[in-house]
Amino acid sequence: MPFRAFLFRTALLAGGLIAIGGFAAAGFAQDKSSDPAAQQPAANAPAAPAAPAAGEEEKPYKIAPDGTVDWAVYNGFRRYNGICYVCHGPDGEGSSFAPALVDSLKTLSFDQFMDTVVNGKQTVNTASDKKMPALGTDPNVMCYINDIYAYLKARSDGAVGRGRPAKFEKKSADYAAAENACMGTPG
Repeated sequence: MPFRAFLFRTALLAGGLIAIGGFAAAGFAQDKSSDPAAQQPAANAPAAPAAPAAGEEEKPYKIAPDGTVDWAVYNGFRRYNGICYVCHGPDGEGSSFAPALVDSLKTLSFDQFMDTVVNGKQTVNTASDKKMPALGTDPNVMCYINDIYAYLKARSDGAVGRGRPAKFEKKSADYAAAENACMGTPG
C-alpha cells in the first residue's frame, strides 16, 4: 500500500481533525516522490526492492544498507520510549503489565494495532484483568502513531535491534511543519 494511503487510512481510523490535519501533512512530509533528488537514482545505488507480494503489507520503514534508519523509525523509538515502554517494556519486549509488541506485530495488522491504540482494550477473565487505555485523543500518541508503528514493525521484523538506532536521517522541514500542525504549535 502506498505510504499516503497508509496515512489516509490512519486518519480515518483515528478520526478527528487533529489526526486528519497532522497525518495529511505528515504524508506529504514523509513521501519523497515530490522531491526531484529522491527520484534520481544514485550511480551506485542498490536496485529498488520488489513490491510487496499480494496480501503482504508494505513496510512502513526504510533502512539503508549501512543501517541508517529513516526519521520515522528514529522518532518512533523516541516516542515509544516516552510513553509506551512503561507498560510494554524497553524495545517493545513486553513486561508483566503488557504484552511484547515485537511479538504482537508479527500477527497484528496495522488496522488492528490502530484500533487497539485508539480505542483501548480490556481483557477480564478468571486468570487476568488487563486494560490498555484508549489513547485516541492523546496528541502525544496520535501525532506520532505512524512513527511508533514504523519503529515497532521494524523491531518485529528484526530490521532494527534493541536500543537507540545509531544512525538516522534528519527531520525534514516538511515533517517538522506537519508535527507543529498536529500538536497545534506555531512553526
